[in-house]
Amino acid sequence: LEQNKNIMEKEKAKILINLARESIERGLKGKMYEPENIDTSKEIKEEFNYKRGVFTSLYVYPEKKLRGCIGVPYPVYPLWKAVIISSYESAFCDPRFNPLKKEEFSKIVIELTILTEPEKLTGEPEDYINQIEIGKHGLIVQRGIFKGLLLPQVAIEWNFNEEEFLSETCLKAGLPENAWKDKDTSVYRFSGILIREKEPFGEIEVKDLSSL
Repeated sequence: LEQNKNIMEKEKAKILINLARESIERGLKGKMYEPENIDTSKEIKEEFNYKRGVFTSLYVYPEKKLRGCIGVPYPVYPLWKAVIISSYESAFCDPRFNPLKKEEFSKIVIELTILTEPEKLTGEPEDYINQIEIGKHGLIVQRGIFKGLLLPQVAIEWNFNEEEFLSETCLKAGLPENAWKDKDTSVYRFSGILIREKEPFGEIEVKDLSSL
């Protein structure tokens, strides 16, 4: 039964990856990402109708060089819709990169991070470090109009400790690196489920970051 459950999880994950690829492919054909215009079945919409934040990261294979990453941080859309939106924007709207080209489509791997709802860290700023688990939590830092987000896997990839992770999220927000120590700065943590292709159009890997 447990094995069947894992297979089902991968089947569902594959559906979401396929939605992401379809959204990007439509963009390459000059079509906007309007989710209602994508031929998403009633079954898929019902299966993924619950609201979640999601980030789509695109990497060049096999170097795993980042090619785009944009997401919907808060659970404002049904998951199927958030995947379609974030995937399109990662491919074509990330200001750090040129829009994805047709010849690149077969050379990218897609990584989806489905987020838990962010929760605000409490207590004194010096207590924040004890509320963060590297690899399990991503961070959001916000002060006024300034906001930055780093996914849980970023801390692993860059070998950050908790304080470095807080500082780097502040820099991502356009704030000084020690802004998290200021009581006017709000810090949130979240976790999630990581879904990624091992190679373009290839096998899917699913990891529950909240269980780490």
